[in-house]
Amino acid sequence: MALRHSDRRSTIGKAVGNLPQPIAMLNRFSITRYLIASVISLAFDVAVLLVLVDFKVDPGLAAAAGYSAGIIVHWLISSNFVFPGKTREGAALQLQRLGFIGTAILGLGITVSIVSALTELGVLPVLAKGAAVFVSFFAVYVTRKYGVFR
Repeated sequence: MALRHSDRRSTIGKAVGNLPQPIAMLNRFSITRYLIASVISLAFDVAVLLVLVDFKVDPGLAAAAGYSAGIIVHWLISSNFVFPGKTREGAALQLQRLGFIGTAILGLGITVSIVSALTELGVLPVLAKGAAVFVSFFAVYVTRKYGVFR
């Protein structure tokens, strides 16, 4: 017996659906929820980046560490809020997590490459990170929406 979409939604997804109409409208689009999840994850990401750069860690390595911290936060938000009802169970959940990690590696590669290249050209690490965020956001969203959480 197939579950109705509303039966598959997470507790967080149901709570968001009960928000006032203008805010609930934002919930209709996974890209909006993904953007919110990304902003929260990015806060963790950039905080780690800035702390490590302040401790004189190579900007590329600091970007990798920050991105990795953000990925953990992003999984928690994505699986409960961005794509409610799309999280698998059992072995399929493990494959979904591997897919999520694979897309994270894609984003990590994009981020480290852009941050490393731009800082070598003299761009401040935080500005280089901003450029990387723009590119990796769309690349990772598309692969997660149509691959990991299809």
